[in-house]
Amino acid sequence: MLYFLTGDIQTGKTRWLEQTIARLNEQGVICAGVIAPGIWQKQGDTYKKLGIENVLLPQQERFVFGMRRECASSQTDAKTSDSQSSKAKLGWDIPDASIEKVNAHFDSLQQEAANGEIKTPRLLVIDELGQLELLHEGGLTSAVKMLKAGPTASYPHALVIVRSWLLDAAIDLFSPIWPEYCTILPDEQGFEALS
Repeated sequence: MLYFLTGDIQTGKTRWLEQTIARLNEQGVICAGVIAPGIWQKQGDTYKKLGIENVLLPQQERFVFGMRRECASSQTDAKTSDSQSSKAKLGWDIPDASIEKVNAHFDSLQQEAANGEIKTPRLLVIDELGQLELLHEGGLTSAVKMLKAGPTASYPHALVIVRSWLLDAAIDLFSPIWPEYCTILPDEQGFEALS
């Protein structure tokens, strides 16, 4: 089954995903892939999202993936006109090196599966597929490649975050490959759909 976790911006999708992964781990479900928690700064009574981290699963390796364009250091390669995020005119400075690191992680997950190293089926987690992947054929191309392989013995299920305005594009791309898919929201009913 392919699960699309969807909703508008800042509706708690990643926080829900982090909590869900912890609950699934307690049940013995191994989650592999990437989650993308925000980097937040308190401003008065509210918080402003300054950047995005990536956490590679299952090993929990964490690094800064990108920063809001106005907050980013002039040192990042996303300031150059040839980076993917700059070409796509995203509001985020995402260094191509960050994208390459995540793609290498998905390549290693796929290689482990091909080598027969995965003995227990895992849940493939991708936070998130966005404009780069769904509109520009870039970004997390190795994650897209894994999804395009459809369900496998190692990864019979996948959970992908897609913002609501990109959901139709994601469904169009993956529904011919996955015999079953559904959309879920970041709530208890969404968790129950996974169980």
